[in-house]
Amino acid sequence: MSEQKHIVLTSHPPKGADRPPDINWGASNPKDRGPVIGSINGPQQRNVIGVHSGAYGLYRALAIAAGTLDPVHKADLTNTSPTTQIGPFPQWSDPDKIVSIDPYGHMVAEAFAEHLDNDIDLRPTIAVTRARIHLPEMREAIAAGRLAPDGDILQEDGEVAVTKAAIEPVWYLPGIANRLKVKEADLRRSLFEYTGGMFPELVTRSDLKVFLPPIGNISIYIIGDIEALWDNSRQLACRVHDECNGSDVFGSDICTCRPYLTHGIEECVRTAQAGGGGLIVYNRKEGRALGEVTKFLVYNARKRNPDGDTSAAYFERTECVAGVQDMRFQDMMPDVFHWLGVTRIDRFVSMSDMKHDAMVEQGIEIGTRIPIPDELIPEDAQVEMDAKKAAGYFTDETVSMPDGLTGTKGRSLDDY
Repeated sequence: MSEQKHIVLTSHPPKGADRPPDINWGASNPKDRGPVIGSINGPQQRNVIGVHSGAYGLYRALAIAAGTLDPVHKADLTNTSPTTQIGPFPQWSDPDKIVSIDPYGHMVAEAFAEHLDNDIDLRPTIAVTRARIHLPEMREAIAAGRLAPDGDILQEDGEVAVTKAAIEPVWYLPGIANRLKVKEADLRRSLFEYTGGMFPELVTRSDLKVFLPPIGNISIYIIGDIEALWDNSRQLACRVHDECNGSDVFGSDICTCRPYLTHGIEECVRTAQAGGGGLIVYNRKEGRALGEVTKFLVYNARKRNPDGDTSAAYFERTECVAGVQDMRFQDMMPDVFHWLGVTRIDRFVSMSDMKHDAMVEQGIEIGTRIPIPDELIPEDAQVEMDAKKAAGYFTDETVSMPDGLTGTKGRSLDDY
């Protein structure tokens, strides 16, 4: 195994020839913007806080400690380029539009070839590929006559053709602070203190403005022609979904998460088949970003309530355990839409006012909001729906638009 290179923490930025490339966030092209260098193979080259791969960076450290990974291994990026071109879009050069991901993260091998040739260890933070997804709910939709196979987007067996991307978080700290309406110094101090001092550079290196946080990534699934995302002459359906492992994967019936996710996919397929496009954005924010352990503790507390599992106690028990109802910070959620060049969503498959308001505040127009149909709500999940309505998560103005009826933009699927 190669000799390991140890990173040296310092309170002062390197100077002269050792100074790494600058990151000029919001520059109009990748050359002026500069690469994001989070590898520790060349510590003097690093220009960010943290390491690549989010929480998986800890597994890399574990593998090195166990002797199964060469600590100076460099990724061979041959033939790893995206299967579909995305961008650039004007939003990429607006430092206020994208603050939580690197818009050039999928273009590393192309945009920063010169740095790679100079032996700088760069890693993509976004990967784009093509695949097929196979859900039993799509077969059920075909059997019920809600969807019809077309042999392209939707197959007879329910398979759906998609373009998908995985996106690691890349936080531009001044932009994050501005988005959350806090001081950058306070943000840095909080991130440092409440991760147990995991990243000292947050408070010692104010010159480093970019942070690679050890959190989960974003997955996106694009259904239909990808150009429909930014072509406003075509309809776009979208579901923004925050992770719920128990429901999404294992089918737990205490919430509406998987039914709403698959309903969103069905809407996306239908819209794509009509000449538009569909987009699923899946955020790793388990349990409203409170975590699955907290969520299960709350489940126990709710079910053991002497008065039963009531909507009145739904969020009260969450606050008792976690101290807060929700930590998803939807303020940063629209960034992925700016990366994709989306400026309008015609069919927003969501009842959440927080998601809707975050998108509108970032200049993304929302047409019709589509709720989950009553017949898809599991009996045990009705408490969730009642509690969310009482808490103001959604309003009665969130209404469905059946096929053939016009939405707020005066257009319908029949127009495409």
